[in-house]
Amino acid sequence: MTREILWQPPAHRAAASQMQSFLNRVAKNRTVPAVSADSWDSLWQWSVQDRGAFWEELRAFADVEFSAAASAATAGSGMLGTEWFPDSRLSYPRHLLRWRGSQAAIVFESERGERRELSRDELRQQVARCAAALRRDGVEAGDRVAGYMPNVPETVVAMLAATSIGAIWSSCSPDFGVNAVVDRFGQITPKVLFVPDGYSYNGKPFPADERVREIVPQLSGLLRVVEVAYLDPQQQAPGHRDIAGVACVGWEDYLGDCDAELTFTEVPFGHPLYVLYSSGTTGVPKCIVHGHGGTLLQHMKELMLHCDLRAEERIFYFTTCGWMMWNWLVSALGVGATVLLFDGNPAYPSISHLWEFAARERAAVFGTSPKFIAACQNNDLHPADQHDLAALRCVLSTGAPLVEEQFRWIYAEVGAELQLSSISGGTDIVSCFALGNPLLPVRVGELQCRGLGMDVAAWSEAGESLVGEKGELVCCSPFPSQPVGFWNDPDGSRYEAAYFEEHDGVWHHGDFVEITDDGGVVIYGRSDATLNPGGVRIGTAEIYRIVEDQPEIADSIVVGHNTDDDVEICLFVVVQDGVELDDALRKKLRGAIAERATRRHMPSHIVAVPAIPYTISGKKVELAVQQVLNGETPKNREALVNPEALDHFHL
Repeated sequence: MTREILWQPPAHRAAASQMQSFLNRVAKNRTVPAVSADSWDSLWQWSVQDRGAFWEELRAFADVEFSAAASAATAGSGMLGTEWFPDSRLSYPRHLLRWRGSQAAIVFESERGERRELSRDELRQQVARCAAALRRDGVEAGDRVAGYMPNVPETVVAMLAATSIGAIWSSCSPDFGVNAVVDRFGQITPKVLFVPDGYSYNGKPFPADERVREIVPQLSGLLRVVEVAYLDPQQQAPGHRDIAGVACVGWEDYLGDCDAELTFTEVPFGHPLYVLYSSGTTGVPKCIVHGHGGTLLQHMKELMLHCDLRAEERIFYFTTCGWMMWNWLVSALGVGATVLLFDGNPAYPSISHLWEFAARERAAVFGTSPKFIAACQNNDLHPADQHDLAALRCVLSTGAPLVEEQFRWIYAEVGAELQLSSISGGTDIVSCFALGNPLLPVRVGELQCRGLGMDVAAWSEAGESLVGEKGELVCCSPFPSQPVGFWNDPDGSRYEAAYFEEHDGVWHHGDFVEITDDGGVVIYGRSDATLNPGGVRIGTAEIYRIVEDQPEIADSIVVGHNTDDDVEICLFVVVQDGVELDDALRKKLRGAIAERATRRHMPSHIVAVPAIPYTISGKKVELAVQQVLNGETPKNREALVNPEALDHFHL
């Protein structure tokens, strides 16, 4: 099925894009196999077939410097045996901080309206001072530094300072509970922990001191706590104190007032940069380690080519420091762009706050989620009429599949000339498998393309590649942003089991997708939440697209309930204020599902609940609900932002 085109890139805009410049470069420099200068398909095919040449061309195009040149782009073979750019040495923060001058590097706004700005030179200076302080505390390459921090400039400074030494950065946001923090940081034993005095959400202050006092004694090897005054920026944190035997100092006192030279420890391509975490909904979170080189090259490719982001443009993504989109967003500094940070409730004091922020700061790229777009729809928002969004040319969305009505809403209410890019990847690769493309049309319900260098396919259970049919998302060839490994997994067995157990030597991601005839990608949801009534595989996103298009429904979750010999589809909905889930609404929902999908998609049960459970990073937790329905106990309620929601799920 060919889906309706909602946007076609104007010829002049496509021709001026960095993707076209890169395509032209490859067509000129690489002739075997031939890459046509007007063919996206030939570029993608070449990028996955001649991987070493592609990533070397990308490195040169993005001006990523190695202090020691690699003898080759790859060594070894296979998904588990390939080494990227052996013998090379580089520094991720050096690339991000190569830009100088008075232009804003970071602009920050809180939900309370506080605004701060750091120029490129000011950012470099603060990073140098923070790195000097870390060195005084004995932090060295390979040590861990952690941030239990809101999305503020100090978090970016601390990350860049730590990684400039070759230390490993890890962060989560201050709305994480004590157990969730200890489950994560307790595994990696940081030497230094950055914390705030508190955070604000929905206009309410939440002091952090009590939680910090519980967390600190449970982190063995911790030598220093650095506190940032955030709730009251005018009131500096106390100069020096003690928390459970660990010295604590305020941010300004820690950095001191001396000048420090900005230096960078050059590390191998695969040297650990970040530790990110799995959601933790099935047990203690996995500690996923990502390296300097793979993270940098992948992010430059996605930001410069797929998003067409340029130096001196401004980019915003609503995220917290506990989600990989924070790491992705901060990499935009390496393009020379201004990074727009926001902390707090995106709907406070009104649902229009983020659009106001984007308009005021002249954002060229605006990143959000389907949940936020749905909230804008439900509140009858008209951003293009209410705000000057003339600078905005690209809207990104991730966290869940965009439903068709959300595609249409963006073009009707935000801008008809926008490139709307639904993107999909994850913490596992700190980047994307499928995303946008300034050369291609936007079709309703589709991600525009597979990422360059990402050998993505949809496979049947028998391992056959499918086009125009649903299958498991796999990646058949190595790519640089594969994890370096898992923390505390010396033989790599846990890492191998997580991604390569299903198909030997092929990355199995756990998403249910379709590669369309035109090369687009449709995401149907997690394959571990795939429904199998009567043996027919159904992705939950197929039902969400229909149900959440109904004006009576605010939110929903779909799971399977095991019966003696089959699986029942169970739909739980949160209805809008003033709406009752009665038999007439149930009939309407079932009819819409049967008409727009199939009768096999129709739920056996439709039940109203007060709230849908979400992870701290904003994803629906189908597996936990399924476990509750099937009489099992969810393994880690601490990983949920609203675990009490699970108490309302029953048939």
